[in-house]
Amino acid sequence: MPPLYPMVFHPIFKERVWGGRTLETLYGKRLPPGVPIGESWEISDRPGDESAVANGPLAGRTLRWVMEQHSADLLGDAAPAAGGRFPLLCKILDARDKLSLQVHPPAHAQQLGEPKTEMWYIAAADPGAALYVGLKRGVTRETFEQGIRTGCVADCFHRIEVHTGDAMFLPSGRVHAIGAGLVIFEIQQNSDTTFRVYDWDRPGLDGKPRDLHVRESLQSIDFADVEPSLVAGDTSRTGNFTTRALVRDALFNVSLVRATAKEVLPLPPRGVRVVAVIERHVVVNGGGIGTALTPGQFCLVPAAVEGVTLTAQAGSRFLVVEPGR
Repeated sequence: MPPLYPMVFHPIFKERVWGGRTLETLYGKRLPPGVPIGESWEISDRPGDESAVANGPLAGRTLRWVMEQHSADLLGDAAPAAGGRFPLLCKILDARDKLSLQVHPPAHAQQLGEPKTEMWYIAAADPGAALYVGLKRGVTRETFEQGIRTGCVADCFHRIEVHTGDAMFLPSGRVHAIGAGLVIFEIQQNSDTTFRVYDWDRPGLDGKPRDLHVRESLQSIDFADVEPSLVAGDTSRTGNFTTRALVRDALFNVSLVRATAKEVLPLPPRGVRVVAVIERHVVVNGGGIGTALTPGQFCLVPAAVEGVTLTAQAGSRFLVVEPGR
């Protein structure tokens, strides 16, 4: 059985009513023709949506197979998700229209579904693009429910204008929506439970209104979550690399790394990581295999692979993600 090495996967494309074709023009992804693609699942171990390895000796094997056969070598001391699955789901989102106003169930309400904490990194933003995150100051559960009844619930959401390079952390229970004109790198728990509060009175792909989940949403929303801010994040410098800590959470850590000149960055040993390239090029070397990443590509680096280095071009920008332990 071949040893593990840094792996990239074939993306899994998701047709969405709010999607478009930007992932094709921005990252050169081969999208299915003639349909709006809103999500590219880059690393997924979801039932029915299991990423297939695209490089090296394990090409064609799924991430599910790798977890079943090599879980300890892949994860190290990182904790798996429920059912022994890979703990993270990594995506790129292309929002040409607004997403539904929605919420994911918090950990204390797991009877409603899987909790889902996530973070967004804004990879590209049209002028005036915005996120809807948390509640406006003064909004109560009563005013929120009234907004649902009158069709004005969007007025209860805190709207934040965003630009390329911004980031937002979204713990389970935080109401949110992505506005139009955004490309987002999303790192999240391995979960896919979403409750829609409001969908802008638009038809779905089948021409019919999409289902809403008002009762479940009201049980999930944190009504004390008022006007959250974008991620600030402390910045440090090592050689020609600057690192900005975007998320430090029990579920995952995410850092943004920039290279001011071409240089090699060693990764600390014995930790599973995901490297996601936003700009320029990065080569991941490890396990005797060099994997060249272009913008919009994600690489899974197993914990057991030793001596891993990242060779980054000047001006490159990439995320380094570590699952929780």
